[in-house]
Amino acid sequence: MSVDGQTSTPPSVLVVDDEPDIRMLVRVFLEKDGFEIVAEAEDGPQALERFHALAPPQTPTVVLLDNRMPGLTGLEVAEQILAEQPDQLIVLFSAHLDSAVQEKALALGIAACASKMETHRIPEIIRNAMR
Repeated sequence: MSVDGQTSTPPSVLVVDDEPDIRMLVRVFLEKDGFEIVAEAEDGPQALERFHALAPPQTPTVVLLDNRMPGLTGLEVAEQILAEQPDQLIVLFSAHLDSAVQEKALALGIAACASKMETHRIPEIIRNAMR
């Protein structure tokens, strides 16, 4: 866990999804692959609240956002986060991922989009987005 005498820290993730089962499944896949879950949120407003509570130096490496959820969509949350912190890595994660959503996500600066059908690939998708 040390590189050149420095301790490496695992990539940290804020997981946002309104479905508890999905959050649990994502947590299992990410933790198994060496990620640290620093917080979870179940809707858009709570996602922003948790993100702000993790302000530097605990800002998450990546925010994994469901798109369809109560309060604010993932796209709306991403837009607010990226307006404040343009370099924040965000991955949009949705069961309803059509080309219009993907185009808007890329236009906002979201690093990657993933279908919930690819839940098992989330660690790989995040690592690719981190490069």
